Amino acid sequence: MVSKNRILSIDIIRGLTLLLMLFVNDLNINVVPRWLGHMEAGSDGMGLADWIFPGFLFIVGMAVPFALSKRFSRGDHSADISRHIITRSVSLIVIGVLMLNSARINAELTGLSLHLWALMMYIAVFLFWNDYPNAKERIYAVSGYKLAALAILIFLVFRFRSGEEINNGSLITGWWGILGLIGWGYLVTAFTYLLFRDSIWKTLMAVLFFLALNILSSLRLLNFLDPLQPYLGVLIGGNTPFIVLTGLLAGVILKKLKSTENSNIIPTFIALGMFCLISGFILRRWFIISKIQGTPSWGLICSGINFLIYILIHWIVDIKGEKNWAGFIMPAGQHSLTTYLATSVLY
Repeated sequence: MVSKNRILSIDIIRGLTLLLMLFVNDLNINVVPRWLGHMEAGSDGMGLADWIFPGFLFIVGMAVPFALSKRFSRGDHSADISRHIITRSVSLIVIGVLMLNSARINAELTGLSLHLWALMMYIAVFLFWNDYPNAKERIYAVSGYKLAALAILIFLVFRFRSGEEINNGSLITGWWGILGLIGWGYLVTAFTYLLFRDSIWKTLMAVLFFLALNILSSLRLLNFLDPLQPYLGVLIGGNTPFIVLTGLLAGVILKKLKSTENSNIIPTFIALGMFCLISGFILRRWFIISKIQGTPSWGLICSGINFLIYILIHWIVDIKGEKNWAGFIMPAGQHSLTTYLATSVLY
């Protein structure tokens, strides 16, 4: 049962971006139009595929103030919520790294085929992170499932061999994978909300801080932090946290204006969207628009698009009440992790 206080437009855009993400991942780049796919690393521009993941990151941030406020309203303390944030973030990061490394397996050295290793990994992930109904009443059974899953994961990690020199053929963090990036972005954003709650100006300062990090990193002025890159590179680069935090800013603004039935929601989001777009194109003089390089111009342009697309869907769904057209999308948005992992298993 979906809560009647739930923001349907958030679920719909989360589901839409997730389905688009799965769609573009399966594209044959040799036959599709250039505007539909990803641009090359050195290209100055972006296709539809270069916006989709930032669109999902934006919605991750937008959902945070509503999700954490719900926890506060039911009596959770900051310490409880902090544990939840860390657990969820680490879970996403671990799953992301495992998925990233599944493509690097050397079957001969590992003793398992790529497909068998990946299948065992997904089974263990579902067993360990599944939200079991009546878990307290079935504590021994649920604990057994989780211990079995943990044993499988430990076995897979120690069996893993890539046959490459990097990290002696063991697991690497690399670019952390899609879920890993979401985990890092969620970690920063959720703790930002925990600290600043519904303060628009303090949240804006956090957004600008990570935009500044993104600019400094792109100018190579943070190279002295290179030893930390394998561990904290996502934070140092600033791009992913910046995009998720723009979503948080949007969520905080929506939450505050919605609570007062303020009619300024639409013009506010349009103004923010246009400001981000214009700022992104201004920064293009110094930074190319590049998803692969994670440039600030690309991050700002994507954020501008995110503000504008969100407010359009918000107007259609939450204000006009036209939501039947998105009935097939909402389940994917409400169960996004399960949808993403299930399709990964099928492929």
